[in-house]
Formats: sequence, C-alpha cells, structure tokens
Amino acid sequence: MRKSILFFLIIGLIIGISGFYYYQRQIFSKEVLKLEIFGKGEIGLAEEVEYLVKYKNNGNTRLEEARLIFEYPKNSVVEENSLRKEIPLEDIYPGEEETLNFKARLFGSEGEAKVAKAWLSYRPKNLKARFEATTTFTTIIKSVPLTFEFDLPSRTESGEEIKLRLNYYSTLNYPLPGLRIKVNYPAGFEFLESKPNALEKTEWEIGILNRAEGGRIEISGILRGEVGESKIFQAELVSWQEGEFLSLKKTFRGIEIIKPSFYIFQQINRNPQYIANSGDLLNYEIFFKNIGQEIAENLFLIASLEGEVFDFDSVRVELGRFDKEERKIFWDYARVPELRKLLPMEEGKVKFWIKIKDEFPSEMRNPAIKNIISLDGLREEFENKINSKLEISQKGFFQDEIFGNSGPIPPRAGETTTYTIIWQVKNNYNSVKNIRTRATLPNYMRLTGEIFPKEAKFLFDSESREILWEVGDLEANQGQTLAFQIALTPTPEQRGQTPEIIGEAKITGEDTWTEAILEKTASAINTTLPDDLTMSERMGIVQ
Repeated sequence: MRKSILFFLIIGLIIGISGFYYYQRQIFSKEVLKLEIFGKGEIGLAEEVEYLVKYKNNGNTRLEEARLIFEYPKNSVVEENSLRKEIPLEDIYPGEEETLNFKARLFGSEGEAKVAKAWLSYRPKNLKARFEATTTFTTIIKSVPLTFEFDLPSRTESGEEIKLRLNYYSTLNYPLPGLRIKVNYPAGFEFLESKPNALEKTEWEIGILNRAEGGRIEISGILRGEVGESKIFQAELVSWQEGEFLSLKKTFRGIEIIKPSFYIFQQINRNPQYIANSGDLLNYEIFFKNIGQEIAENLFLIASLEGEVFDFDSVRVELGRFDKEERKIFWDYARVPELRKLLPMEEGKVKFWIKIKDEFPSEMRNPAIKNIISLDGLREEFENKINSKLEISQKGFFQDEIFGNSGPIPPRAGETTTYTIIWQVKNNYNSVKNIRTRATLPNYMRLTGEIFPKEAKFLFDSESREILWEVGDLEANQGQTLAFQIALTPTPEQRGQTPEIIGEAKITGEDTWTEAILEKTASAINTTLPDDLTMSERMGIVQ
C-alpha cells in the first residue's frame, strides 16, 4: 500500500514539475509575445517619421484583452494632439502578427536622441494575471537645417562700441512656431540698443518662421576687457512647445580685446556727419592713422557697402578695385603707398565715389547707408541716414472743376480774371512733422476767399503778401492737396506782358529720422498757365 502511494506521489510530482516548466515557457518566455518598433534612425529637424509597431504571438496560447500603448518622443507634433495613444486590440492567436503605424514630426536640438516607446499588455487564455511586453526605438536628430549665426568682428578695442548681428534663416519644409531668440552676453558688455527692440535686452520674439524666411537682429553695445582677453557671445534659438522652451540651435562667437593700432574715420562730401538725399553723388574719403608704436607694412583696406539705395553701377574708385557682386572695395599695398609702409602717427587716405538712387521702393522706411571698413583686423562701421523726399507741386488752371473760374482769356486790362492754384504735397520714406508751404502773392493779385478743403489751415499776411498753408505732420507715402482761387485785374501798363500770378512755392518740414530741416521749391506761375492744357502761351498775354 505504501509503495502504491509513493508511486502516485512521484508520478504527481513529475507531472507538476513538467506542468510548471510548461507554464513558464508559455507565459514568461520572452518569445511568447514579440514587440518591436521600426523607424528611421536619423532624421532632420521637423522631418516626418513613420513608426511601425509590430507584434507577434510566438506561443501556443491565445492572448486576450490585449491593449497597445504607444508613446511618441517628447516634443513631437502629431495629428491627435496627444503624445500617448492607447489602442484596444483583438485577441492575438498563436502565430498571429500585426503591424500598426504612427506618424509624427520630431523637434529637438541637433544630435538629440528622441525615444519612442510601446507597451502591449495582455492576459493569456485561462489565466487571470496580465502580462506586458515593452520596447523602445531611438531616432537621432542628425541635422537642423536652420542658419543661425553671429556676424561680429573677431577683434575690438576695450571700450569701443561694437555692433553684432544675429542672422537666422529656415530651409525647413515645415513652419516653426513660437520661436524666440535668447542671447547671453560676456562680462564687460554694456547693452545700448537693438533692432528690433528686445525683451529685457536679451530676448526677441520671432513668432512663426516659414521655409525660405529669415531675419536679422542687430545689437549695439560697448565691450570692455583686458588686452588679450576673449569674450564669448552665445545665442540660442528656441521654440515654445508643451509649456516649455525647446532648444533648436545654438551658436557661439568670440571677440578678442586688442590694443589699438589704427584709427579710422570717414567723411562724405567733406562732412563726417553727412545726411544724404536721394539722387546724391557721394564722395567718400577714408582716413587711417597708425597710432601704434610699430611700423605697419603690407596692409589691405576693405570698404563693404550696405544699403539697397546705392547705385552700384555708378562706383568710381581711386587706386582700388570694386567687386560689384560682393559690394566691396579693395585697396592694397601694391597701389597705395601708405598701405605699403605706415610709420607711427602717420596717416593715409583713400577715396571713392558712388551715387544714391533717385527713387527708392515705396515700402522703404527710414533708409540709411552703411560702410564697414576693415584694416588689419580692425573693423569700424559707419552709418549715414537718408532724408525723406518731401515734394511740393504748384500748378495753375483757368479751366477747373473746383471753383469754376471767370473772366476774359486772354486777360484784358481793367477786367478781372480768376485762376485756381493747386498745391500738392507728397512725403516719402520717413515721417516729417511741422510741414508748411509758403508763396508770395504779387501786389496786383488778390485772394477771392475760395479754398478747398475749407478746414485747411490757410493763412494770408496782407503786409508781406505771404500765403501760408500749415500742412502739419505726414507719415511716409502720405500726401495732401490744397486748392485756392486768386484774381488778376491787369493794369494798362501790363498789356503785352504775361504777369506772374503767384511766386515760387516753398515747402519745409522736420524729418523725424534724420532730424534735418527739409526744403523744396516749386516754380512761380504766370498767366500762360503751363499746366492747363486748354491754354496756349498767346492766351496768357494781357490785351
């Protein structure tokens, strides 16, 4: 009896152990459910990536109540607006395999690893416990196709004002939203101003940046330090994503503090502070002086011209060479004796001529011209502002639809003929304030009192005979028109003459950009009325 009981115990133990190992192989083996993610190992910023999530039941048991969770990498852009996606699955039969796909655009900095994760939980048939398979897939952001770099001198003197430019440009096929630029300055840098204006001197809102769009931030400041010291400027392009700033690209640039060796300045048309006008011919003179203690030899001097208002076809250079494509003028020691050898405290000079265009694009505001001069590592930037183009037109008519003139044409002695004078004011490029137009009325002329528009600030001084129209302020590309009527009663002594009916018109105004007083004149008008097409010169002779 005891042997029978022992036999059955041994058989039961063998069956139990075999069942246990069979259960282990089916449930806990890594091969029961195989879960994998496939995708691109390397991509560019904002490039779309497709993840393929593949699962397969390698066991002999049906897997029930299956549920897949897929988590996109942080800072991804997906259609569902959620980085975590949960999908209930049908029962997974032995040997069955399926593939699901997920698409996203990945954002991050260059070289950053972006990790996608997947979990698949299930319950084997006839078991109450749930089990889970997990996997990950890593994609590296290999490139960030954004231009983001400093443009600033490599050397400067302590205490000098410097201008640094930060250029950005996108070649991405996808718009970048919520962009901001942050700049960290080195110790010893004093911020003065920037274009556009900064947020707390260190940040700039860019907004959205589309393909083939870009811009520039210009920062002016004073840098101080010891001779030989390097000052590092840092900038970062970030995007606001998921409630935090995501770094897209960084740039660094250093400036060395040097001991001054040269002094450079320029003047235009013999004026160091020249304010230019459209159509001007500019005579640039660049002076350079050796203020160091050593002889300077075999030097190169470069003038880089910046400004769309330059007429680069008009450049004339003395002892130098102009590269139209680069918009630079080069002088070297082979042609300029002072560049070949310059003793301490000696000075040299080069010069060139260039014209400013007569007309600028209508959308241009506050135009300026820049000349960046480089000499043996020293870089000086000179900017000259350009005045607004304030214009006045004075025309006289007999035939008009404003007042309806009367009287004989040609005018006759002793009889009254009326005329309409029209003043047209046009302002371009900059805002101009306190604009006034003046003209003198001859003693034999008088005002009839007709004026349009009636609310115009129109004044007449009967003693000086001066007519004054206070136009006020005008923004760029704005204008105003005034019409008024005058009368002529010729004297017998004026027979056979074409008397002047109004003197030269003069307009003045203060340019808010250049702070210069602008002036322009329009010709006087006589009875021949050259702007009235119904008139001939003979019709203006007093009878």
